Amino acid sequence: MTRCFLLQSLTPGVPGEDQVVWMARHSKLQKQVLSLYRQFLRAGQAKPGFIPRIRDEFRENARIKKTDVMHIEYLYRRGQRQLEQLRDINTKQLGSFSKPKDAEPNRTRPASG
Repeated sequence: MTRCFLLQSLTPGVPGEDQVVWMARHSKLQKQVLSLYRQFLRAGQAKPGFIPRIRDEFRENARIKKTDVMHIEYLYRRGQRQLEQLRDINTKQLGSFSKPKDAEPNRTRPASG
């Protein structure tokens, strides 16, 4: 499905000259991600506090390069699983596994002797 828009010319002295602007088509993966985002927003409406978290997560992942298809597909599959959890009537909050910013790296214990 290609979309085109008709724009009126803003060139002075050239009345009635219109321009056709073609919008870029989304790839199949982009369409799937956009659909997933809309599904998340719909599912999150029924649960207070979920919408800002959903938007933040998608905005953060929007920085991923479009050429990193493997990572995007991984996040898409993970998102599908999280959506199913969100749709579960028993789900009250979303959890996350993240490393605290001030966490120290694991150190080996000194040998006792």
